[in-house]
Amino acid sequence: MTDQQSGSSEIKQMYRKILGDNFPQRMVISFDDGAPESAQHLVYHKVGWEIAGEVKGLRYGDNPGQEAALYRLVNGNLAFGDVKTIQPGRYLVSDAELLQSGKHPGKTNITDVDSALGILRYIPEKCVVITKHNNPCGAATDYDGTKSLAEVYHGAHMADRIAAFGGAITVNRAIDKTTADLIAESYTEVVAAPEFEEGVMDIFAKKKNLRVMRIGNIARLQEYAGDIVPEFRALADGGQLVQFSFVPQTRTMEAIKALKEKYHVTAKYKDKEYKINREPTEKEYQDMLFGWLVESGVMSNSVLYVKDGVTVAIGAGGQDRFGMAQFARDKAHRNLADRLCWERHGVPYVNLADNKFKTKIDDEVKTKHGGLEGAVMVSDAFFPFRDGIDVGLNEGVSAVIQPGGSDRDFESIEACNERNAAMVFTGQRSFKH
Repeated sequence: MTDQQSGSSEIKQMYRKILGDNFPQRMVISFDDGAPESAQHLVYHKVGWEIAGEVKGLRYGDNPGQEAALYRLVNGNLAFGDVKTIQPGRYLVSDAELLQSGKHPGKTNITDVDSALGILRYIPEKCVVITKHNNPCGAATDYDGTKSLAEVYHGAHMADRIAAFGGAITVNRAIDKTTADLIAESYTEVVAAPEFEEGVMDIFAKKKNLRVMRIGNIARLQEYAGDIVPEFRALADGGQLVQFSFVPQTRTMEAIKALKEKYHVTAKYKDKEYKINREPTEKEYQDMLFGWLVESGVMSNSVLYVKDGVTVAIGAGGQDRFGMAQFARDKAHRNLADRLCWERHGVPYVNLADNKFKTKIDDEVKTKHGGLEGAVMVSDAFFPFRDGIDVGLNEGVSAVIQPGGSDRDFESIEACNERNAAMVFTGQRSFKH
């Protein structure tokens, strides 16, 4: 074996190594104002799974070499003012049943599923969310009950097939064999669902490194829609920053349609009033709502596009809104090119050698504006200038949903009116850091 081969082998072994488990079995977080008798406690027990006859916890944290532990809340009732947090015992991913482990889960597997559940709790319709690095790669739903679960999954997967490679698939319905066959065609790290129909686990058993989680309470996810939990973030100096989790106020069709009454899409600038000219269509309202709920699970700054209940492209974690609008636009073009190439030629776009076919795909993607014509543009915060909205409008976006609140909202209104595009202000920012 050469030195280079030896080094490569050592690097690969790093990902297979199971770290020592030095975290205690019990964790207690207490809050008080200096009076121990009035302290409120949250009590957690460490989670493990029996794998090959041995109880094992998390494989590692964000990276190999970082020990990590998963804890579930077993006791406590935290109440501050009018806010009460979720009660113990209503478990989701913190008590998932691991039906198939392969390499047992690491921290990112758990948080990817949890991020998907954070979105799915707001969507009662059939829905699939594929996550990676705590962001959705693709999400799809079924507005009117006409699509099979396999069709919904196919939409979510092909929304960004490349990003979905090695991701986590979370579904709010029992997985059937047709859907399982589609899932098995690609490399996936985790599949989570409330149940798996007969024969599905036989299909998944052929994927030796696939982790399969059964989370029964996914079937009751809507009960979690307004629940709040304390979120902790460790600071570099060992301090802790704590906040209550975010809850989107606009969660139903009734709520989104009521926005035009509560937050008229108007703005004043230098004594002149600006008002959006066109109300969204029913289809645009549906895509706006779905996009806004998916947005609640996307890292900020973010801009995404949605069409026909499927994410066309998601731009996450950028520093400027104009740049993320461009990034998501460019991703939409790449996603469509890859999808057309994969469906027609069975290879990724980057591997297509025939220039004639590649030119044909390029022309089609350009003509279709990356699939953005008639799509909805979603932003987690206001557009400070019209340049960000113009990115989407130039591609044929027909509607925009955003919080509003910029001193220059009038520019965004003007931009939409020039293209006869609808726009809704939610009146609520949806940052996630």
